[in-house]
Amino acid sequence: MTRTAAIIGGGVIGGGWAARFLLNGWDVQVFDPDPQSQRRIGEVLANARRSLPSLYDRALPAEGRLSFHDDMASALANAAWVQESVPERLDLKHRIHDQIQAHAPADAVIGSSTSGFKPSDLNAQGARAVVAHPFNPVYLLPLVELVGDAETCARASDILRQIGMYPLTVRKEIDAHIADRLLEAVWREGLWLIKDGICTTEELDEAIRMGFGLRWAQMGLFETYRIAGGEAGMKHFMAQFGPALEWPWTKLMDVPAFTEELVDLIAGQSDAQSGHMSIRDLERLRDDNLVGMMRALKKSGTGAGGTINAHEAGLQVPAAADLPVTVNRPVPQSWTDYNGHMNEAHYSEVSAQATDRFMEMIGCDAAYIAAGGSYFTVENHVRFLNELHAGDRLQVTTQVLAGEGKKMHLFHKLHGPDGTLAATVETLLLHMDLTTRSTSMPAAQVAERLAAFVRAHAALPRPEGAGRHVGQRG
Repeated sequence: MTRTAAIIGGGVIGGGWAARFLLNGWDVQVFDPDPQSQRRIGEVLANARRSLPSLYDRALPAEGRLSFHDDMASALANAAWVQESVPERLDLKHRIHDQIQAHAPADAVIGSSTSGFKPSDLNAQGARAVVAHPFNPVYLLPLVELVGDAETCARASDILRQIGMYPLTVRKEIDAHIADRLLEAVWREGLWLIKDGICTTEELDEAIRMGFGLRWAQMGLFETYRIAGGEAGMKHFMAQFGPALEWPWTKLMDVPAFTEELVDLIAGQSDAQSGHMSIRDLERLRDDNLVGMMRALKKSGTGAGGTINAHEAGLQVPAAADLPVTVNRPVPQSWTDYNGHMNEAHYSEVSAQATDRFMEMIGCDAAYIAAGGSYFTVENHVRFLNELHAGDRLQVTTQVLAGEGKKMHLFHKLHGPDGTLAATVETLLLHMDLTTRSTSMPAAQVAERLAAFVRAHAALPRPEGAGRHVGQRG
């Protein structure tokens, strides 16, 4: 399969798709007759390059090649995936899909970003598209709703997982799929609350982001309510709160008249709420917040964090040269401080990641630790040699200085852009018995693998800075 994606329509959603594919190593070919499309996609890409790599502790693949095309046929050439993201007008989508059908490779997955139309609507004139409905920003949020031909949706799922997304195949086609139907319910009720003077746009947003929005980010709706039922679980919750469904709490079957007054009311409140920030600033604030929450979920492996972990596990680690590469990752913006460079605490964090990776290489992995053995750090010495900034590629090589008995003595070199030596971290570890919490000899297979590294590295020169102490001259 070629790793080429054709993006038809270069707006916010199309640009997000382009960024998601491009930053995962795919070549991207864009068709959009709007002369502003290259500028818009460039701005989306700038945000994506800043935020998406920050989700991962391994480096994403090298970027693919981005090209813009003046005609549909050349944009579709050799594409394995075609994503249509034109405005939500069925007549326009029919015209576009007629052209896609005429020029796309026969085995290409053809997806539509439509938020409301069903596959039967899209394909009424002979097209072969499936719904592939993403969420903005496409380059960060993993969910894609798939609707349509089962075999095509299965192939689409495989590709989407390769680029770090979470495909959810809808069991039956229905207008607006799953997520937008839920959002529509909240949106309708929100319009009433604002029209009736119950709250402002800002107050409604606070109700979401200060409360149930945080719960939904990691447990969704039903798992959250299961907990609300206490030890008796969901059945108790349903019995306790089910009668409320008959109360006239909401107006979901009614819609406020979309008058000019209502539009002005909401637009004015929204301007007062967020008008002091540009759209680009709001996007970057949104991306930073999403990265922070998703990295927190990554630690527990729940929600979107599980999708990131699964994608990261398949990212390639560079092959070992003279010294093994134990870390290969970007510097996330959350690691920088008021001086604009990587905070000193994160140099130790990176060295810990390098140590953990080296432990895995000698067999001291999760299974070994679960069985009761591990190495504990007893001393670190960090030298800060050059600045590292958000987005910089950070690569760590690890040299074994000693590894006899209970001790393991490592020297990590932290390399920044262009191989510049940014820091060194010398670390001494002792093998521990986790049952007695005391030092112990490592298992034979771990000791043998460590000894092999000791022998391999014995011929290397002792690294400059090894054995130094704080304040030592020269």
